[in-house]
Amino acid sequence: MRTHDDTWDIRTSVGATAVMVAAARAVETNQPDALIRDPYAKLLVTNANAGVIWEAMLDEEMVAKVEALDAETAATVAHMRGYQAVRTNFFDTYFAGAVAAGVRQVVILASGLDSRAYRLDWPAGTTVYEIDQPQVLAYKSATLAEHGVTPTADRREVRIDLRQDWPVALRAAGFDPTARTAWLAEGLLMYLPAEAQDRLFTQIGELSAAGSRIAAETAGNHADERRQEMRERFRKVAEALGLEQTIDVHELIYNDPDRAVLADWLNEHGWRAAGQNASDEMRRVGRWVEGVPMADDKQAYSEFVTAERL
Repeated sequence: MRTHDDTWDIRTSVGATAVMVAAARAVETNQPDALIRDPYAKLLVTNANAGVIWEAMLDEEMVAKVEALDAETAATVAHMRGYQAVRTNFFDTYFAGAVAAGVRQVVILASGLDSRAYRLDWPAGTTVYEIDQPQVLAYKSATLAEHGVTPTADRREVRIDLRQDWPVALRAAGFDPTARTAWLAEGLLMYLPAEAQDRLFTQIGELSAAGSRIAAETAGNHADERRQEMRERFRKVAEALGLEQTIDVHELIYNDPDRAVLADWLNEHGWRAAGQNASDEMRRVGRWVEGVPMADDKQAYSEFVTAERL
């Protein structure tokens, strides 16, 4: 269970979820109609030794194997993979727009195994700051360096927990609060309680010059009964396939009913914001999966929020 001072590396707790996400990016990269290209995702997964169940996500036949056991769970697995590709594509596009508008300072919050500092075509003079737990950043940079992979921008690590005084650490790494910045909070907010989310965006606002941009993935609102049902179905499928579950993702997430609607909060705090429901974006780019539960429940899906500082 989560505590206010818990920590992790790439094999434990919230850190291990980054391996799952990277596995989904690796599978998408191999598709003939891939939405995104992440040539480093598979490398980062296979070297993590985070557990068989995460590496099994690399198996392109996984959906078919699950379907033989439980069709609805198989649809959910396919949805999860497609969703990761869609959200990655959405935020890649966001960054492309930011640098096209002249932004040269980027901050990726809780960056995990995000490889954008290595795989995107950044303009000369771009600095990418990555903030995350020390052991997570150390694993990523060491693994890629050992395989001869170098960043395509000036990449700077800020090895600190976001519950600590990360603004001071960010400034110490060279961050300039007078320059326009493109911020990203992807795969993060569901791991924060409501007040921590508000505090995070207050801190971002204090560091953001006019014209700065932010993009974030919000936390979907799943009913407790449905969450428990899917947890049990995944457990049974994992057991049937011989996959040991080393962590329970549901125990890492804060399903906080007091969480602010992010686009509304930003609009009330000096930003001009808009949100795109994830299910709509999946349909727009052709990655919607038929048969997935709660297809018509928009609140069960996250929003991709983008905003500009006024």
